[in-house]
Amino acid sequence: MILIVAGLFETAFALCLGKAKEATGAAVYWWYAGFVVALLISMILLVKATQTLPIGTAYAVWTGIGAVGTVVAGIFLFREPVTFWRMFFLFTLIGSIVGLKAVSN
Repeated sequence: MILIVAGLFETAFALCLGKAKEATGAAVYWWYAGFVVALLISMILLVKATQTLPIGTAYAVWTGIGAVGTVVAGIFLFREPVTFWRMFFLFTLIGSIVGLKAVSN
């Protein structure tokens, strides 16, 4: 559960970067502050998760959740394109994450 939350915060820090790129004025600094906070929380939770999970599996799942979350959020928040190949590889990534978690002790 900790690893899933860590991955969601990874998505959050990526989204903060995207929003900072679009923002102007003082809002840019708020988005960068959100980036730093989400990054710290994500890293702390990842460290906690690696105390009970193998590092290779934990890191792969963490980055996978962040990648999937960022792609999905990009589609809904930044109007990124939804193509067959993007969805194909997104579902391939999800299958790989589930597979890694399933074969780990």
